[in-house]
Amino acid sequence: MKKTLVTALTATLLAALTACGGGSDSGSGTLRVGTLSDSKPNAYQENGTFTGFDNELLKAIAQKEGLKLEFVATDFSALLGQVANGTFDIGSSAIAQTDARKKTVDFSAPYNYQSLGIEAKETAGITDENSLSGKRIGVVQGTVSDTWLGSNAPTAQAVRFPNDAAALAALKTGAVDGAVFDQATAEDYAKNNVDAKLKVAKAIITTIPHGFAFKKGNDELIGKINDGLKKVIADGTWVKVHDQFEPTAPVPAEFKAGQ
Repeated sequence: MKKTLVTALTATLLAALTACGGGSDSGSGTLRVGTLSDSKPNAYQENGTFTGFDNELLKAIAQKEGLKLEFVATDFSALLGQVANGTFDIGSSAIAQTDARKKTVDFSAPYNYQSLGIEAKETAGITDENSLSGKRIGVVQGTVSDTWLGSNAPTAQAVRFPNDAAALAALKTGAVDGAVFDQATAEDYAKNNVDAKLKVAKAIITTIPHGFAFKKGNDELIGKINDGLKKVIADGTWVKVHDQFEPTAPVPAEFKAGQ
């Protein structure tokens, strides 16, 4: 009787310890997705729900593959490290697939491309990268915007923030002269902050693909996400989600229905 009781208690303890681990919830099979709460229109939270182009696309992919998702907010500067150490199963936030990042995490197939927007107040005298010299320019630490500024406007003073909301607040109050965001995000800020008189001074289009991020070696999950991505492109879901969140951006040929 005592031996049976000890065995039962041991099994219960092991189950409890397993449930406390990072990554997937072993009991429900739910995948933990690290994302942002303030980066419209790609990844943000509205009325308690995580949404945006990237997150709605991932939801559609998960539905095709029978996967359950739980979205959790984090700062972009911490996201890839949290994916790499297994805190999150997937990273979703318009993550550009750079060579440096590929050393830390693996990526899904491309589902969009990186474009940037230089944003400033209309009176700031900022028109392009050449006009950033000597100015305080806000960027989110660790993003493509951060590296782009260092390479293309090295005489600008980079002011790094943990997230978009902090960079936008500094831009609106004049703590920085300008900022570099994802293009779609910059356009959204200009549209919804009329009183601040913000404008997108210049858009910069790149060929760097976006991808969902995974812990290195998680090939089975990456395969499922890639399979679901093919399905949502083929049936037109990709274009539908894109038109909802980024209606002014062109649709690359490889993401049009039937591909």
